[in-house]
Amino acid sequence: QVQLVESGGGLVQAGDSLRLFCAASGRTFSNYAMGWFRQAPWKGREFVGAIVFSGITTYNSDSVKGRFTISRNNAKNTVYLQMNNLKPEDTAIYYCAARWGISSRSKDEYTYWGQGTQVTVSS
Repeated sequence: QVQLVESGGGLVQAGDSLRLFCAASGRTFSNYAMGWFRQAPWKGREFVGAIVFSGITTYNSDSVKGRFTISRNNAKNTVYLQMNNLKPEDTAIYYCAARWGISSRSKDEYTYWGQGTQVTVSS
């Protein structure tokens, strides 16, 4: 089992920055690829980006290109999502997720999920 707890969400204005945290506990964190997803009201859960143990990242370029950065600290069992130049369309619940091994863009490939943290961006 891997337990994930997100934090750092909040209400910000367009153009602001926010940093989300995902703290993991349980099995060996370094074995897991970590993904960030988001879900806006009345929409499906959307892939934001992912990072593997080595730090290699992939992103949903269409929606977050150049604005969001994912990083991880394996010693602290924590993954970060740095979000810059936030837009109202970034408003969503943000979830982190874990899957053993390589990363994936598909939410169905992730085994463990956090409870989510709300990000609201006002115009």
